[in-house]
Amino acid sequence: IVQAVGSILTGSLALLTDTAHMLTDTSGLLVALIAATLILRPPSPKRTWGFRRIEVVAALGQAALLLAVGVFTAIEGVRRLFEPPEVPSGELLIYGIIGLVANVVAISVLASSRGANFNMRAAFLEVLNDALGSVGVIVAAIVIATTGFQQADALAALFIAALIVPRAIILMRDTTRVLMEFTPKGLDLDENRRHIEELE
Repeated sequence: IVQAVGSILTGSLALLTDTAHMLTDTSGLLVALIAATLILRPPSPKRTWGFRRIEVVAALGQAALLLAVGVFTAIEGVRRLFEPPEVPSGELLIYGIIGLVANVVAISVLASSRGANFNMRAAFLEVLNDALGSVGVIVAAIVIATTGFQQADALAALFIAALIVPRAIILMRDTTRVLMEFTPKGLDLDENRRHIEELE
Protein backbone atom coordinates (compact mmCIF):
# COMPACT_ATOMS: atom_id res chain seq x y z
CA ILE A 1 0.00 0.00 0.00
CA VAL A 2 2.85 2.36 0.90
CA GLN A 3 4.58 1.64 -2.43
CA ALA A 4 1.31 2.13 -4.34
CA VAL A 5 0.86 5.55 -2.75
CA GLY A 6 4.51 6.32 -3.49
CA SER A 7 4.19 5.40 -7.16
CA ILE A 8 1.24 7.80 -7.50
CA LEU A 9 3.02 10.65 -5.67
CA THR A 10 6.34 10.27 -7.50
CA GLY A 11 5.11 9.14 -10.93
CA SER A 12 7.90 6.54 -10.96
CA LEU A 13 7.46 3.66 -13.41
CA ALA A 14 10.05 1.59 -11.54
CA LEU A 15 8.16 2.01 -8.28
CA LEU A 16 4.82 1.33 -10.01
CA THR A 17 6.21 -1.89 -11.50
CA ASP A 18 7.72 -2.92 -8.17
CA THR A 19 4.32 -2.22 -6.56
CA ALA A 20 2.44 -4.30 -9.16
CA HIS A 21 4.98 -7.06 -8.69
CA MET A 22 4.57 -6.97 -4.91
CA LEU A 23 0.75 -6.94 -5.20
CA THR A 24 1.03 -10.00 -7.43
CA ASP A 25 3.22 -11.60 -4.76
CA THR A 26 0.63 -10.83 -2.10
CA SER A 27 -2.27 -12.19 -4.16
CA GLY A 28 -0.12 -15.22 -4.99
CA LEU A 29 0.43 -15.92 -1.30
CA LEU A 30 -3.32 -15.67 -0.68
CA VAL A 31 -4.01 -18.06 -3.56
CA ALA A 32 -1.30 -20.40 -2.24
CA LEU A 33 -2.98 -20.41 1.17
CA ILE A 34 -6.39 -21.16 -0.36
CA ALA A 35 -4.87 -23.87 -2.57
CA ALA A 36 -3.07 -25.45 0.39
CA THR A 37 -6.42 -25.64 2.22
CA LEU A 38 -8.33 -27.08 -0.77
CA ILE A 39 -5.63 -29.72 -1.36
CA LEU A 40 -6.57 -31.29 1.99
CA ARG A 41 -10.05 -32.19 0.69
CA PRO A 42 -10.26 -35.90 -0.19
CA PRO A 43 -10.97 -37.21 -3.74
CA SER A 44 -14.53 -38.14 -4.66
CA PRO A 45 -16.20 -40.04 -7.53
CA LYS A 46 -16.71 -36.68 -9.29
CA ARG A 47 -13.27 -35.28 -8.44
CA THR A 48 -10.88 -38.20 -8.72
CA TRP A 49 -7.86 -36.00 -8.03
CA GLY A 50 -9.69 -34.04 -5.34
CA PHE A 51 -8.28 -30.51 -5.48
CA ARG A 52 -4.64 -31.58 -5.76
CA ARG A 53 -4.07 -29.66 -8.97
CA ILE A 54 -5.51 -26.37 -7.77
CA GLU A 55 -1.99 -25.23 -6.85
CA VAL A 56 -0.87 -25.80 -10.44
CA VAL A 57 -3.81 -23.79 -11.84
CA ALA A 58 -3.14 -21.02 -9.30
CA ALA A 59 0.56 -20.89 -10.20
CA LEU A 60 -0.34 -20.69 -13.91
CA GLY A 61 -2.67 -17.75 -13.26
CA GLN A 62 0.00 -16.03 -11.21
CA ALA A 63 2.56 -16.50 -13.99
CA ALA A 64 0.16 -15.08 -16.60
CA LEU A 65 -0.43 -12.00 -14.45
CA LEU A 66 3.32 -11.51 -13.98
CA LEU A 67 3.88 -11.79 -17.72
CA ALA A 68 1.25 -9.09 -18.37
CA VAL A 69 2.94 -6.76 -15.83
CA GLY A 70 6.34 -7.42 -17.40
CA VAL A 71 5.18 -6.72 -20.95
CA PHE A 72 3.40 -3.50 -19.93
CA THR A 73 6.51 -2.33 -18.08
CA ALA A 74 8.77 -3.08 -21.04
CA ILE A 75 6.57 -1.06 -23.42
CA GLU A 76 6.13 1.88 -21.04
CA GLY A 77 9.80 1.79 -20.03
CA VAL A 78 10.99 2.14 -23.61
CA ARG A 79 8.57 5.05 -24.15
CA ARG A 80 9.87 6.82 -21.03
CA LEU A 81 13.47 6.50 -22.20
CA PHE A 82 12.59 9.06 -24.86
CA GLU A 83 10.11 11.08 -22.79
CA PRO A 84 11.30 10.85 -19.16
CA PRO A 85 9.00 12.49 -16.60
CA GLU A 86 10.38 14.36 -13.59
CA VAL A 87 10.73 11.91 -10.68
CA PRO A 88 11.56 13.18 -7.14
CA SER A 89 14.60 11.15 -6.07
CA GLY A 90 14.22 11.66 -2.29
CA GLU A 91 10.73 10.22 -2.09
CA LEU A 92 11.65 7.46 -4.55
CA LEU A 93 14.55 6.42 -2.30
CA ILE A 94 12.34 6.26 0.80
CA TYR A 95 9.69 4.11 -0.89
CA GLY A 96 12.36 1.87 -2.41
CA ILE A 97 13.87 1.20 1.02
CA ILE A 98 10.42 0.45 2.49
CA GLY A 99 9.81 -2.05 -0.32
CA LEU A 100 13.18 -3.71 0.21
CA VAL A 101 12.61 -4.12 3.96
CA ALA A 102 9.18 -5.69 3.33
CA ASN A 103 10.68 -8.10 0.81
CA VAL A 104 13.52 -9.15 3.11
CA VAL A 105 10.94 -10.00 5.80
CA ALA A 106 8.88 -12.01 3.28
CA ILE A 107 11.98 -13.86 2.03
CA SER A 108 12.87 -14.93 5.58
CA VAL A 109 9.33 -16.27 6.08
CA LEU A 110 9.16 -18.19 2.77
CA ALA A 111 12.72 -19.52 2.58
CA SER A 112 12.14 -22.77 4.46
CA SER A 113 9.05 -23.80 2.42
CA ARG A 114 10.12 -22.78 -1.08
CA GLY A 115 10.47 -26.39 -2.28
CA ALA A 116 7.07 -27.58 -1.03
CA ASN A 117 5.07 -27.07 -4.27
CA PHE A 118 4.62 -24.86 -7.35
CA ASN A 119 2.87 -22.11 -5.43
CA MET A 120 5.45 -21.83 -2.68
CA ARG A 121 8.25 -21.89 -5.24
CA ALA A 122 6.50 -19.21 -7.29
CA ALA A 123 5.85 -17.05 -4.23
CA PHE A 124 9.46 -17.32 -3.01
CA LEU A 125 10.94 -16.52 -6.42
CA GLU A 126 8.57 -13.58 -6.87
CA VAL A 127 9.50 -12.07 -3.51
CA LEU A 128 13.21 -12.66 -4.21
CA ASN A 129 12.98 -10.94 -7.58
CA ASP A 130 10.82 -8.22 -6.07
CA ALA A 131 13.61 -7.53 -3.59
CA LEU A 132 15.97 -7.10 -6.55
CA GLY A 133 13.37 -4.76 -8.07
CA SER A 134 13.41 -2.68 -4.89
CA VAL A 135 17.20 -2.51 -5.14
CA GLY A 136 16.71 -1.25 -8.72
CA VAL A 137 14.36 1.49 -7.44
CA ILE A 138 16.91 2.51 -4.80
CA VAL A 139 19.74 2.64 -7.35
CA ALA A 140 17.57 4.70 -9.72
CA ALA A 141 16.78 7.16 -6.92
CA ILE A 142 20.47 7.56 -6.10
CA VAL A 143 21.42 8.06 -9.77
CA ILE A 144 18.68 10.68 -10.26
CA ALA A 145 19.72 12.49 -7.06
CA THR A 146 23.42 12.58 -7.94
CA THR A 147 23.35 13.07 -11.72
CA GLY A 148 19.84 14.26 -12.61
CA PHE A 149 19.61 11.43 -15.16
CA GLN A 150 15.80 10.95 -15.17
CA GLN A 151 15.94 7.96 -17.53
CA ALA A 152 17.34 5.96 -14.60
CA ASP A 153 13.74 5.37 -13.49
CA ALA A 154 12.80 3.85 -16.87
CA LEU A 155 15.99 1.76 -16.88
CA ALA A 156 15.17 0.44 -13.41
CA ALA A 157 11.66 -0.44 -14.61
CA LEU A 158 13.12 -2.29 -17.61
CA PHE A 159 15.46 -4.12 -15.22
CA ILE A 160 12.47 -5.24 -13.14
CA ALA A 161 10.65 -6.34 -16.31
CA ALA A 162 13.73 -8.36 -17.30
CA LEU A 163 13.48 -10.14 -13.93
CA ILE A 164 9.76 -10.79 -14.26
CA VAL A 165 9.24 -11.99 -17.86
CA PRO A 166 11.66 -14.95 -18.13
CA ARG A 167 10.56 -16.35 -14.75
CA ALA A 168 6.89 -15.98 -15.68
CA ILE A 169 7.46 -17.84 -18.96
CA ILE A 170 9.36 -20.67 -17.22
CA LEU A 171 6.62 -21.03 -14.59
CA MET A 172 3.92 -21.02 -17.30
CA ARG A 173 5.83 -23.73 -19.19
CA ASP A 174 6.25 -25.93 -16.11
CA THR A 175 2.64 -25.63 -14.95
CA THR A 176 1.32 -26.20 -18.49
CA ARG A 177 3.37 -29.42 -18.67
CA VAL A 178 1.58 -30.66 -15.55
CA LEU A 179 -1.91 -29.61 -16.70
CA MET A 180 -1.35 -31.17 -20.15
CA GLU A 181 -0.08 -34.33 -18.45
CA PHE A 182 3.16 -34.40 -20.44
CA THR A 183 5.70 -37.08 -19.57
CA PRO A 184 7.42 -36.01 -16.33
CA LYS A 185 10.98 -34.71 -16.58
CA GLY A 186 13.58 -37.44 -16.11
CA LEU A 187 11.24 -40.29 -17.07
CA ASP A 188 12.19 -42.38 -20.11
CA LEU A 189 8.80 -43.68 -21.21
CA ASP A 190 10.23 -46.17 -23.74
CA GLU A 191 12.55 -47.65 -21.11
CA ASN A 192 9.66 -47.80 -18.65
CA ARG A 193 7.50 -49.61 -21.24
CA ARG A 194 10.28 -52.11 -22.04
CA HIS A 195 10.77 -52.85 -18.37
CA ILE A 196 7.06 -53.54 -17.82
CA GLU A 197 6.78 -55.72 -20.92
CA GLU A 198 9.64 -57.90 -19.69
CA LEU A 199 7.57 -58.93 -16.69
CA GLU A 200 5.27 -61.95 -16.93
